[in-house]
Amino acid sequence: MNILMISDVFFPRINGVSTSIETFRNSLKPHGIRSTLIAPAYPQDSTTRADDLIRISSRFIPLDPEDRMMRRAPIREQIASLRQQHFDLVHIHTPFVAHYAGLELAKALGLPCVATYHTFFEEYLFHYVPIVPHAWLRGAARRFSRQQCNALNAVIVPSRAMADTLAGYGVSTPVHILPTGIPEHQFHGGDGCHFRQRYDIPKSKRLLLFVGRVAHEKNIEFLIDMVGELRKTEPEVMLLVTGEGPALGSLRTKVERAGLNDHIRFLGYLDRHNELHDCYRAADIFVFASRTETQGLVLLEAMALGTPVVALAEMGTVDILAPQQGCRIAPNSPVRFAEIVGQLLSDRSQLEHLGTEAREYARQWHTEEMSRRLGALYETWVADHRRPAAQLSAA
Repeated sequence: MNILMISDVFFPRINGVSTSIETFRNSLKPHGIRSTLIAPAYPQDSTTRADDLIRISSRFIPLDPEDRMMRRAPIREQIASLRQQHFDLVHIHTPFVAHYAGLELAKALGLPCVATYHTFFEEYLFHYVPIVPHAWLRGAARRFSRQQCNALNAVIVPSRAMADTLAGYGVSTPVHILPTGIPEHQFHGGDGCHFRQRYDIPKSKRLLLFVGRVAHEKNIEFLIDMVGELRKTEPEVMLLVTGEGPALGSLRTKVERAGLNDHIRFLGYLDRHNELHDCYRAADIFVFASRTETQGLVLLEAMALGTPVVALAEMGTVDILAPQQGCRIAPNSPVRFAEIVGQLLSDRSQLEHLGTEAREYARQWHTEEMSRRLGALYETWVADHRRPAAQLSAA
């Protein structure tokens, strides 16, 4: 089987969408499913070239400088070449240029078209368009998502919460729940001691870790307030924030004004295949307060390397956190969140037990099972698309 994927984002832009795409593409290969990805070209990237990766010229986005907007004309120019590659299905991963270009490609190539709904836009847009009333933006986001999803043959979501959300929007297209999962290499490696030495972090420091886009919707302000409370009982606590994003400047200012410079460090992007593993292993606890995640893949990444999690259980993270294996669910209060983290930091035996439990639990989310299920869905969708033509021919 040969799948044509298209996305408005991919590496070197690091986020959950890029990670999900890479994970599924790699894990589908052993099942005999090839994929070619159409994605933006990034000015800073000169290394990610491959026969199965088509980079499209793109332009700067003023409100979101990390991302790029692909140009439609170069995508259309690929149609003749794509037709020669005999694809079976188009899989869209993002709702901007990629969505409309993906529909156009599917129509031109005579293929079924599906999409993965990665981002909870209803609670995302108002961070970037603050002058527009929230109620209006929510209504617009719901109409936008409903129209896009209903133009597809099927929709994939990574959690039960997102399936329920789309049903509430009035999406009538079949929706399938399929988490990304964790690849085997995620369970190995990582040198916490080396990481501490490299960043001059004393052994006495009790490390908390956040990994993700440094954006307003990630609710990192909550974690800063939480550390402000926690330092009263844990003076050696330090929160590491990895990643980049539009909220970085305002968060640095908040940390400085709160007098937390000795307790919170912003590390920027870390190489996810090496240094990020070291970072996970160095941390005592992974902390997470986002209320807009469609899945929360970083929670599983932390657990896979034996780092226990304390997090809010909201939206897609509920599916991961609900069994409370290798994690603790915290209330939506910086004070109460700090209490739970403090209790764990004061009990090393409990923390070690949670770490072992986290690693075992994460194995239940191994990507092998998820890729098998995705492959089965592909086969069903392709067969359904071809069936009417076959029946017409037989008649």
